[in-house]
Amino acid sequence: MQSKSYSVFDAFLFLCVLLLITLGISFIYSSGVNSAGISVKKEYVKQIIWASTGIIIMLFFALFDYRFFYQHAKKLYALMIVLLVITLIFGKKVKGARSWLGIGGLGIQSAEFCKVLFILTLAYFFDKTETMSPKKRFMQAGMMLLLPMGLILMQPDLGSASVYLPIFITMGFIAGIELPYLLIFISAGALTIVLTVLPIWEKEIYQGAIPAMQLLTNSNLRLLLTVGSAIIMIIALLARIFFRNRYYTWISTVFGIIVFALVASIAAGKVLKPYQVSRLIVFLDPSVDPRGAGWNIIQSKIAIGSGNLFGQGYLQGTQSHLQFLPEQSTDFIFSILSEELGFAGCCVVFILYFIILMRILYIIRSTTNNYGYYISGGILGMLFFHFIVNVGMVMGIMPITGIPLLFMSYGGSSLWTAMICVGLLMSISARRLDFQELI
Repeated sequence: MQSKSYSVFDAFLFLCVLLLITLGISFIYSSGVNSAGISVKKEYVKQIIWASTGIIIMLFFALFDYRFFYQHAKKLYALMIVLLVITLIFGKKVKGARSWLGIGGLGIQSAEFCKVLFILTLAYFFDKTETMSPKKRFMQAGMMLLLPMGLILMQPDLGSASVYLPIFITMGFIAGIELPYLLIFISAGALTIVLTVLPIWEKEIYQGAIPAMQLLTNSNLRLLLTVGSAIIMIIALLARIFFRNRYYTWISTVFGIIVFALVASIAAGKVLKPYQVSRLIVFLDPSVDPRGAGWNIIQSKIAIGSGNLFGQGYLQGTQSHLQFLPEQSTDFIFSILSEELGFAGCCVVFILYFIILMRILYIIRSTTNNYGYYISGGILGMLFFHFIVNVGMVMGIMPITGIPLLFMSYGGSSLWTAMICVGLLMSISARRLDFQELI
């Protein structure tokens, strides 16, 4: 039921989104222009179609009462898992990842839409379990996260899987999950990445032998380290039970994180493709593979640097029109904008995203419904992560993970997902002072 006091349509939020979409279409067009000034790609036409239909989808979700999803949250979670399993088995391989469902040239990236399903179901879980013990609540929420993330990593799609982490952390934080639990979660994930990358870093960048690294490269020593850490963890847990000293809790936690990271890094090494792991290390030193994995970062930094204050002018960029930038309409759309509009154009994009994020924070602060509160938090985490990682990626301060710049990058699945989220935000905003109980 719509609140009588507020309009469903949030003009302020929509205007910022529309400006970002317009900028995106403009530079998708620019990415298809060659050095002779001739448009050789029609991606911008598809993007216009996706944007037009995306606005309709946004309006549908804005008019629709988001609280309807509350009573169907368990079904939505099941639907998410089914979609990911079907994609894993029957999906079409694109760029090494089996992440697309469709026929011929028509398809969707299921992991993108599953982000929305995950937000809707995790919001339901946090609302239903407010009286549950903090530890049990955190562990059950973590299990809800690991299943879809694991299925996406099996595709393998590292970029899409990584987005689920900030969604979980943001929603967990505003849901009152105690900070130590979140820090444990973050530490385990960070250590897993480090242990996955270190052996390759030693070989490709350091190009020498580090004695201590044999603990990770020698399978027997690695097994011994894992088993030893597990034994210490179990002994500490037993000591905590018998002696009731919190000191043993911290020992068991630290070694539990180590065991998890050691096992997970082995799994990551098996699942992830070599080029995906290479992306995680070349941002430390792109010159290690300047014509391979480091090429994207090097060319992107050249494009951004050549933009200076006001850029080279629209359709006047050299890196993009000479086709030096790979994936320039998707992952590196921000590089083209930086080259052609310069620092001033970058500031416009930053301001628009800042306004959107501030608007979401306002919706979070003003809504009286816990379900809407948690959903808004999940969307905030998703949009912020996409923005920070994509911009950091093209500037060379974060690894290339294939995460698009929402509203601007070429692609129907990511754009529709973002527009669904905007529609949900409008629906929550319109009903933020509606005290009607969830059905």
